[in-house]
Amino acid sequence: MKKIYFPLKDEKELMQIKVGDEVFISGEIFTARDAAHKKLIEMINKKEKLPIDFKNSLIYYTGPSPTPPGKIVGSIGPTTSKRMDKITIPLLKFGLKATMGKGERSKEIVQAFKKFKVVYFITFGGCGAYLNQFVKSIELVCFEKFGPEAIYKLKIEDFPAIVGIDIFGNYFFNRKKYNFKKRP
Repeated sequence: MKKIYFPLKDEKELMQIKVGDEVFISGEIFTARDAAHKKLIEMINKKEKLPIDFKNSLIYYTGPSPTPPGKIVGSIGPTTSKRMDKITIPLLKFGLKATMGKGERSKEIVQAFKKFKVVYFITFGGCGAYLNQFVKSIELVCFEKFGPEAIYKLKIEDFPAIVGIDIFGNYFFNRKKYNFKKRP
């Protein structure tokens, strides 16, 4: 099991992981879903200053549920990543180095991640209540009006994931190339 920390201290760390690797992610990451992405793209198009420095960072496609008593955060499972495909590429120009969610990505994203040397991590759908144990703190960063779709900063420790796209453009869901067998 490989460990990776965000924000990255050295982009070369991404060269050491490859598609299919199981990883533990630690450090500080951002959450963002559809509404936050659309607002960021609107700001980019208007040439406004972004509220976050995405250089060497990871965006986790999630919207935390309300926090129950005695917990740091509620359920914090991934949302479908493909929905963010058309609104992810502009963020790569700001130094974003990783995204995390669930499911497949478009061919355009695979190509863009290879071009910008970005990694896509897959984490476990349907396990939000389990995944909350890896969150050590949560802080609202911006877009409070979006509720769970606001951008939050998470401090995480040993958050489990699988490399879905590596910086070389290898793609986990390319079953033919990696001889993954489809279930009947």
